[in-house]
Parts: sequence; structure tokens; C-alpha cells
Amino acid sequence: MKKRISLFIFASIFIAMVVLFTGCGGGEAPVEESPEPAPVSEPAPAPAPEPEPEPGLTGEMLIAAAASLQNAIEGELIPMFNEEYPDVKVVSTFDSSGKLQTQIEEGLDAQVFFSAATKQMNALVEGGFIDEATVVNMLENEVVLITGVDTDTTVTGFENITDAGSIAVGDPASVPAGQYAEEVLTSLGLWDAASAGASLGTNVTEVLNWVAEGSAEVGIVYMTDAASMPDKVRVIATAPEGTLQTPVVYPAGLQAGLGDRAEAAEAFMDFLQSPGALGVFEAYGFKPL
Repeated sequence: MKKRISLFIFASIFIAMVVLFTGCGGGEAPVEESPEPAPVSEPAPAPAPEPEPEPGLTGEMLIAAAASLQNAIEGELIPMFNEEYPDVKVVSTFDSSGKLQTQIEEGLDAQVFFSAATKQMNALVEGGFIDEATVVNMLENEVVLITGVDTDTTVTGFENITDAGSIAVGDPASVPAGQYAEEVLTSLGLWDAASAGASLGTNVTEVLNWVAEGSAEVGIVYMTDAASMPDKVRVIATAPEGTLQTPVVYPAGLQAGLGDRAEAAEAFMDFLQSPGALGVFEAYGFKPL
């Protein structure tokens, strides 16, 4: 009897445990959702290598320019150029265009020639010293008659220049300003009389200084020269209209056959034609072309 009761109790307990287990399950076990795969990110592109910095322009060059350009080029333009190209050494020489022409023909190693007239430039092109393809007419000037600020003179224009006690002009043999003076006075029928006792300067700056110092009563120079000494000279008159058949044009060009020395000279020529450089020339009284 006790054995049956024990079996009954064991069976009851077993059934209760089965029922309890099934009830706690709440039906089918939930199916866990698989997480979406994380997006595969593309590898970041490797940064492009930085370009190697170009080496700065270097070298040395000589500029041969007309004396009337000295204040603008030597005083302002070369320093401006060196702000952009500090490693280019620029050397300059200034004189009459005719003298510079002769020096170049005799071997002056000037990479840039800046003339006060087309005559000298054309001669150097024809002689093979200047590369014609590089020549640019840069500036225009005016021919004027001047006297000293404190000088007493009865001269009122080119037409009565022979009333002056002393006259200074550039030597027409080599000075463009003198050649222009000869052309103006010849057209007025006064060249022979005016030049008979005239002092002939080796360049236009010399003529300017003679008048400024009072050693010449009047002189013929460029308008830009007179503008450089407003406290010492005054302009009496500009060349009468029609007396100059040759325009007062300033061309610049590069030496022929520069080869691997061309880069610095070409950079300087480009600079001369830049708005900043042309503004400097204009401030000195030149008219950019």
C-alpha cells in the first residue's frame, strides 16, 4: 500500500513539473533576427602628393637703357622686379642710345636693350644683335625746350631759340634727343644757326644738367627729363606740331641668341609691360603705348 502511494506521489510530481515547464515556455521560443551587416566603408583615398615647389628664377642680367629712363628703371622698376624675383641680379647701364648701340656692337653683353629711338634698335636688329621677334614699342615721349627756373631769357619757343645766348642739345651723331632737336629745328629753318654755337651733350641728362646749373640758357630735352627737375628747370614750349616726322618712341628688345639665359631676360621684358611697371613710367611723364 505504501509503495503504491509513493508511486502515485512521484507520478503526480512529475506531471506537475512537465505542466509547469510547458506553461513557462509561452509557446514557441522567439526567433532572434540576425542583425543587418554593417556597411563596408571604402578606404579613404591616399592624399595626392604635394607638387614639388618650382625653383625660383635665378641668374644675372645687364640692362642697357637710354639715359632718360634711368630714374624710372634704376630708382623704382628694378627694386619692384626684385620683389618678385629676389634671386635675379639686375645690373644696369645708362647712356645715349647711340653710345649703347656702339657698345653692344663692340661686345657689350646686354640681355635687354631699351632705346630712346627706333633708329638704334633697328640698326641692332639688322646687325643680328637684337632678336627682332622680341622688340616691343613701349613708350612715347615729347621733345621740349627748357630753361632754368631762375634764368632770365627772352626765348618764348623753338621759333626764336637763336635769341638765346647759349643753347644746349644732344649730339645728333649719337643722342636721339639731339637727333629730334635737329629734326625740329631743320623743319623751322633754324638748325644751322642754332647749332653753330651750341653745346653738344653726350646724352640728354648732360643737357638737362647744363640748363639746371645755368651754364646753358636753353636746352632741348624730353618732357620726362624736365619733369624730373621741376625745381630747377621749366618748360618753355613743346616741339611745334608737324616739325617731327619721327615719333619719339622707346622700343625694348632682347639680345639675339640668349639660349638658356633667356628666362630671366624674358621675365624682365614681361614685367616692363605689366600694369604696375607702365604705371611707374606714366608717373615719370612717359606715355605707354
